[in-house]
Amino acid sequence: MTRSNARELAVHLIYSRSFTGEEPESVLEARLDRAYYDALSAETEVYAQRPSRKQLAYLDQVVVGTANRAGELDAAIAQYAIGWDISRISRLTRAILQLALFECQYVEDVPPGVAVNEAVTLAKKYDGDEAGTFVNGILRNYLRSQQAPEAAEP
Repeated sequence: MTRSNARELAVHLIYSRSFTGEEPESVLEARLDRAYYDALSAETEVYAQRPSRKQLAYLDQVVVGTANRAGELDAAIAQYAIGWDISRISRLTRAILQLALFECQYVEDVPPGVAVNEAVTLAKKYDGDEAGTFVNGILRNYLRSQQAPEAAEP
């Protein structure tokens, strides 16, 4: 399984939590159960290959991390979604944004540009081209705000 596939799987898990409110550890355990996972492999390509140990560690980090920091991530989304109330953003797009922001802030081996590009790709795949543009705008605004303090230093 590639990191891109693991990222897509993470979006599925984060998104499913938005409906169930399950603890992230329970979501990981249930959705990565061999029987459940294998049943989905016939329906969705991302489930064709099981995650490696490295990808399982990544999934654990981002699914638990986004759950634990959901308030902080949603506040960032609201801040950079200029003119949009967060309640108007689809759950799926919000899950993609939460993951991308979490990766930008807390996953050291994911460059921010990769997190943005992957998020845009996922948004386009699942929510259409307009969602991709929307996600790109929010994440680019976020990245610009993070670079501003450094640019001001002499």
